[in-house]
Order: sequence, then C-alpha cells, then structure tokens
Amino acid sequence: MESGIALALIILLPFVGSLCAAFLPSNARNAEAWLAGLVALACAALTLAQYDQVADGIVLRAAVPWLPQAGLDFSLRMDGFAWLFALLVAVMGALVVIYARYYLSPQDPVPRFFAFLLAFMGSMLGIVLSGNLIQLAVFWELTSFSSFMLIAYWYHRLDARQGARMALTVTAAGGFCLLAGVIMLGTIAGSYDLERVLRAGDAVRAHSWYPATLVLILLGALSKSAQFPLQFWLPHAMAAPTPVSAYLHSATMVKAGVFLLARLWPVLAGTDLWFGLVCGAGLASLLLGAVAALFERDMKGVLAYSTISHLGLITLLLGMNSPLALVAAIFHMMNHATFKATLFMAAGIVDHEAGTRDLRRLNGLASVMPITATVATVAAAAMAGVPLLNGFISKEMFFAEAIFAGEGPLLRVGLPAMATLAGVFSVAYSLRLVHQVFFGPLARDLPRGAPQEPARWMLAPGVLLVLACLLVGILPARTIGPGLALAVRSILGAETPAYSLVIWHGFTLPLAMSLTALVGGVGLYLLRYFYGQRATGLSPVRAPLDGRRVFDILIVVLHRVAERMVRFASSRRQQSQLFLIVSMAFVVGALPLLAGGLARGNMRLMPVDPVYLLFWFVGCSCALGAAVQAKFHRLAALIMLGGAGLFTGLSFAWFAAPDLALTQIAVEVVTLVLLLLGLRWLPRRVESDDTDRSTRQARIRRARDLVVAGIVGSGLAALSFAMLTRAPLDRLARYYVERALPEGGGRNVVNVILVDFRGFDTLGEITVVAIVALTVYALLRRFRPAPESIEVPRAQREGVALPGGRGFEPQAQLPAGDLMIPAVLVRLLLPMAGLVAVYLLLRGHNAPGGGFVGGLVMATAFVTQYMVGGAMWIEWRMRVHPQNWVALGLMAAGGAGAFAWAAGPPFLASLETDVTLPLVGEVHLSSALLFDFGVYLVVVGATSLMLVALAHQSFRSPRPG
Repeated sequence: MESGIALALIILLPFVGSLCAAFLPSNARNAEAWLAGLVALACAALTLAQYDQVADGIVLRAAVPWLPQAGLDFSLRMDGFAWLFALLVAVMGALVVIYARYYLSPQDPVPRFFAFLLAFMGSMLGIVLSGNLIQLAVFWELTSFSSFMLIAYWYHRLDARQGARMALTVTAAGGFCLLAGVIMLGTIAGSYDLERVLRAGDAVRAHSWYPATLVLILLGALSKSAQFPLQFWLPHAMAAPTPVSAYLHSATMVKAGVFLLARLWPVLAGTDLWFGLVCGAGLASLLLGAVAALFERDMKGVLAYSTISHLGLITLLLGMNSPLALVAAIFHMMNHATFKATLFMAAGIVDHEAGTRDLRRLNGLASVMPITATVATVAAAAMAGVPLLNGFISKEMFFAEAIFAGEGPLLRVGLPAMATLAGVFSVAYSLRLVHQVFFGPLARDLPRGAPQEPARWMLAPGVLLVLACLLVGILPARTIGPGLALAVRSILGAETPAYSLVIWHGFTLPLAMSLTALVGGVGLYLLRYFYGQRATGLSPVRAPLDGRRVFDILIVVLHRVAERMVRFASSRRQQSQLFLIVSMAFVVGALPLLAGGLARGNMRLMPVDPVYLLFWFVGCSCALGAAVQAKFHRLAALIMLGGAGLFTGLSFAWFAAPDLALTQIAVEVVTLVLLLLGLRWLPRRVESDDTDRSTRQARIRRARDLVVAGIVGSGLAALSFAMLTRAPLDRLARYYVERALPEGGGRNVVNVILVDFRGFDTLGEITVVAIVALTVYALLRRFRPAPESIEVPRAQREGVALPGGRGFEPQAQLPAGDLMIPAVLVRLLLPMAGLVAVYLLLRGHNAPGGGFVGGLVMATAFVTQYMVGGAMWIEWRMRVHPQNWVALGLMAAGGAGAFAWAAGPPFLASLETDVTLPLVGEVHLSSALLFDFGVYLVVVGATSLMLVALAHQSFRSPRPG
C-alpha cells in the first residue's frame, strides 16, 4: 500500500469507526468491541507496515490542499518519533478496548463509549502525525473535547460532570494559548509546515518573540500533561470509567504535552529560559505528585498523582538541554505507558469485583485474586524502578542526567538530591498501593461481598503489558532499542549521542541513587505504615496547594463578574439592548479610523442623475416614515418599509445589477408577508397622554435613538463612500470579471462569486439561515397569542384539530378560505411559480437568477397558498415538510464542495463537464448547479418553516390573561 494512503487511513479509520459505533444498537456490546478493536488493530498494522521505510530514514508524507491561500495543506508526516508514538496509541487502544468490553456493565450506553473512545484515538493520532502546526492545534482541541465526553460518560454523577468541566476548561484554555504560540512560531519560521519549522531553530531562538512564543506553547503543553501549576485537573478526571483513565494516562491525552515538547525540542530547547521554565515545572510536578500520591486514599487517585510525578520526570528531562536526557525522556514515555496502563486496569478490576477503590477498606485480595495481585505487583515494581523491569533502566538514565544537568554547586548537588528524594517517594507510594490492597488479612466488609478473579480476557491486556515490562527490563536493546533509536534519530539527526541500553553499568553513582531510593522508599512506607495508622488522611503539604479550590474560586469570581456585567449592560427592553449593541459596534469601528484617518479615494465620481436622485429621496422618505410610524402604526410602517426596499431594488437595477435587484424584490415580498402574518398576533399599542411620565421618557429615548441612528448611519455612509472611491476596489471588480468564465465556468459574475470564489461564505450563510429558521420554529411552537389579539382560535370555533394532532380526520371537509375566486387563481399560480423558480435556478450561472432568488420565488408561492387557502386546507392536501428541504439543501451544498475536493481542486471549486443525452443533445454540467440547488432548497425550506410556524398560531389557544 502506498505510504500516503496508509497515513490517511491511520487517521480516518478511528473517526469512521466512531461514526459507525454511534449508530449501532445499545445492546450490541460484542459488535461495538469488535469494531473498535479491529479499528485499533488496523491502525497498528498500518503503522507497523511503514517500519522498513522509516527505519531507512525516510520521512513519510501525505498532503491534501486545505487552505492554499494561507499556505496550509492537510499534511501528514511520519518519522521515527511519530511512528513509535502512533504504534503506542494504536496498540494501547486495542488493549483498552478488550478491557473495556468486560469492564462496562450491560446498563452502560456502550455505543456512546466506543464512539468517543475511537474519536479520542483518532484525535491523538492526528496530533502525532500532523505535518503542520495549525492542523496539530485542531487535533489538540479535538482531544480536549473527546476526553470531556469520556470523563463525563457517567454524567448522572456530580463528580463526573465537575471533573469533565475542569478538564475541558484547563486544557481548552491551554489549547488557545498553544494556538497563539504556534501562530507566532509559524510566523517566525515563515511557514506552518512542521518540516520547515524544525529547520528554523536558530532563527526562532534568536527572535525577539521567542520568550512569548515559548511561554504560550508551554502553557498548552503543561496544561495537557497536567504539570505544575496546572496539574490539579487530572485527579478529578478519575471520575471517568477506568478504561478511559488507563488510555488517557498511558498513551493519549496527558502524553500529548510531553510529546509536543519532544517534537519541538530542536526548535525551542537549548536556552536558559527553556531550562528554567521546563525544568522548574517538571521538578515541581515530580515532587508534589509523589508526595500527594503517598497520602491519597483512592487507588485511582494514587495513580493519578503518580502520573503527574512521572510526567514531571519526563518534563524535567526534556528541560535539561541534553541530547541524552531527551533519549531518557522518550524511553520513559514508553515505559510509563506500559506499567501505568497495567496499574489502572488492576485498579478497575479491584473496583469491579470488590465495589470500592478506597485503600482504607481494601486488604488481602491476593488470596482471592492472585493473578491480578501478581500483575499489579510487577507493574508497581516497574513504576518504583526495581531492577530487571523497564522502569529501572529509564530511572537510572534520569539519575545519570540529573548529576550533570546543572552548573554551579547548588544544581550539581540539589538536583540529584531532589531526584533521589522523588525516587524515595515513588517507591513508597508504589509499595503502599500493592501492600494495602493485596496483602494482609482479607477484608470482610466489601460492598460486593467476596471478590474473585475477573474474566480471562479482562486480565489479558494487563498480563501482556506486564510481560512487556519484563522483556524491556531484561532485554532492552533487543525489544525497545530499535524503536527508541528511530525516535531519537528522527529528532536529533546527526547530533544523536551514543548510548547503551544495558542492565548493568557497574557500580556507579546512578546505581547508588537507585539503591538509596529503593531502601529509603521501603523505610518511608514502613514508617508511615506503623506510625501513621495506614491511610490517616491527607498530607498537610497538600492543603495549601489544592488546585481545585483555586479553580473553584476563579470560576466563582468569573461568574460574579459576568453577572455584574450582565446586570449593567443588559435589559429586558429590546430597545435598550439594541442601543448598547449599536453604540459599542460604532465605537469599536471608529477607533481604528480615528487613529489612521478616513479619506476618500481618487476615483472620479459619476454625475448625479435627477431621476435617480428622486428614487433616492423617495426611498429615504419611506425609511424615515417607517421609523416614525413603527411604534403605534405598525401596518403603515411596514408598508413604508416595503417601499424603501422597493426603491433599493430599483437602485440595484439602475446600477446594472439585475441579480441583486431580483433578489431584493423577492426578499421584500417574502419578508413583508411574513411580517404581516406575525404582526396580527401582537397586541395593539395605545398612545398615552402626553403628560404621562412614561410617555415623556419614551419620547426622550426615541430622540436619543434618532441621534444615535443618524451618527451611525452617517459614519457608515462616509466609510462606504471612502472605500468605493478607492482604486483597489476597481481592480478587484476587474479581477472577478476577467476570471468568472475561465475559472468559474459562468458568465454571471455575481453567481460565480457566490458559488465558487466565495462559496465557503455562502455555505456558512445558508447554514445560518437554516439555524435561524429552526430557532424561529422552536420559539413559535411555545408561543401563545396575547388574549387581546385573538378572540377564539379557529380550531376551537370549527371543531377541528391541527394536522397530526388528536381529533384530526383527513377526510373532513375543511374550509378552503373565504375568497374562493382568488384562491382558485392562486392555486393555478403554484405550478407556474415553480416553473419560474426552476428556470431562475438553472439560468443563474450564466444569466440573472440563481438558487437564492429561485428559492424565494418558490417560497412566495407557498406563502400565497397558505394565505388564501388556510393552513388546514393546505396541509391536508400537500405536506411541505420544510425540515427535509433544509436538510437536503445543506447536504447538497456540502456534497458539491466535497465532490470537488475529492476530485482534486480546492473545496467548493467548480467542476465542469459536457455530456450528450438522448433526444437532448450536448449538455454542459457544473458542480456549481448542485451547490446552487442546495441554496434553493435551504431558502425554500427555511422560509416555509417560518411560515408554517406562523400559520399554526391560528390553531393555538390564547395566552392566559
């Protein structure tokens, strides 16, 4: 298989599997597990298949145009480091899937779990294989979202909701910092392409933006890997199901931060600032996590704090500015994944069988769960750094680097001493975890009675990972050696140092530090066990460093500040709200103009035509009249507003813009009718006496609004005049006119701009139209007319019910409206309007028309049917189903873009072909027609949906008076 296709499949398969898993039935546990497992194994197999090329030093690449105007492609890149991490993510995902199949209960919503787990896997693989920085930031945020859904999987529990919210808040905020940092990094390097960025290390470190860039990227990485001072969210994420915790801690979310630090090590490392910030955060996390783990009462809590500590060890190594430290960091990333996933699975088994993870209630489980106890003990020993296990080798490498990392007596003595102290605590909490759970007399008061070994397949993933710990610990050079060499060489290149993965280096100072840590850890645990009455409570060191309390205080402060701002800036009166919005928008728009000035361009003005000046005067008079009459004479205001719209359409026609004129007139017709239908349900406004205080205040507000409207309108007019008289706009017009036919395949420049050059904008606009229509429909379903606006609902007066409701009989002879002759004429008009609408749709790419105006014409035909025939008569004979129209329209427009993208050109570009049809002859087809057809369907559906919602008010009871 071609390497580019393989890379694409590694990314796509998890997301496709996620969609498939979401639609499987809730009782298909085996099918869900098989699907997720096969997807993970397929990703692992595809990754393994690339080993030969990666081992030869080839960097595999695949790219698809994404935003070519911004120099961005959807780029995938696999070197040795990415290969090793992708393999870790895929293999660990397969083991977690097997474990989760037996961990989840039949009552759990399995489709949702596996759907988000696969999305989580795909997001992490996207980070690992991303070939440019912006794309990496996108996948970075996807991991935050998918982990939020997984942590909140049991959303009926308060701790799950709170933990998920905290995790999302911290990691998403870090993600925004990362996005700002990578934008600055790409700007310095001159490209967002990862290959070019990695070669620009000297330029980046010498740039004046380097400190700010480094801080922003570190905020993103440290928040994701739960490093000081942003480590507090990770223990509260333990409310997630244990398979999620095992995957999150071993290969995915928390490893993303240290992966990024290692990925960008050639660019950002090598400075005193890097050393101080990264080593400082790593050392603080290493010590604080180790101390907290020794006093935690929950098994998963102990493992969470130990994760913070071990990731702190990795971060500390990455900050040392030493190539050998980088080797040790990558090695420990792999080792940590194996023993930490095993320990989480063991904790889940204990919870699954005993019904609790509380260390104060657990004891002696080895007598009834010997395999689980053995697996957990070996994994804990690896975490503690016991010889002949993988954790021992990487921890010795850490001690060796700590000896030579710093300059000066303080660092030369202090850093090795603190590293040894962290090792002491690591041994102590590892020993405490297995001793208090599995040894001693068997606990008798467990929630689920007598525990026993789980199903064999639930044990199998942990057993395999423990075997990996043993094999790497005994034969490191033959097992992990080749993969580690690939990863290190892909980052350091020619600067790769010489190192050896052997168990015995002789009697050295690192060995002495390891033995000191082992002996000291055993002694510390025994001291705590005998004199601390086992788990006596929380450490006194933890209380002042409780990050959750700080987080909760910040959230409360933000809420109170927001509430005060809302009370200050908001009002239940729409008039006051609009005044604030318009005023703020004007100020924000005026500030840059005040700084830079606003002058008209040098283009020659057209002579003033008296006829057009008359049009302009009449249109302005209608607009002013509508504003004056809007408060008490709504119908008159609406008529004058329609007049202003009509003269606006005539202005478009005057300036040779027939497309805009057609659209403006069609919009005015539909809008006028819909507003008329809505106005009938509003109560009448009665003008009060001029001496009334509220009336005087209302007049003052209206005068204020008049002044604001005049200032804002004049400002916008001046801005428009200044921009339209500038030469670049004239060149822009020539650009579109010259390229519309050869590049867009159409002679109607306006339509080509909408469906090709600015097709993405149009897609967003019709999506907004669909959302607005659905919102109006949802609001009007709960709306009840005011008592004074309606006497008795027509449904009650005639004894019939709404279509689809109780009591409605399709065979009933419903009234067909009061004006029979116009009703007959309007019904004859419907097929003619449909024909005109289709005609405008088909001709729009080369002549005035298009999907938007065609949709408005068709919507107008539907509006007139409802007005004349009545909602009951219409819906008995013709079910419009506007929601289906909207959905099909969005699918058609998006499908046109995706079809072009799949064929090679950018998203939403036009594809053209000529076909010969029988009896018709040669026909020119373009994908722009499909896009325009989507616009047509959305406009018809959205307008009809709002119309139906308004028409159904005739059948609702009035609001209680």
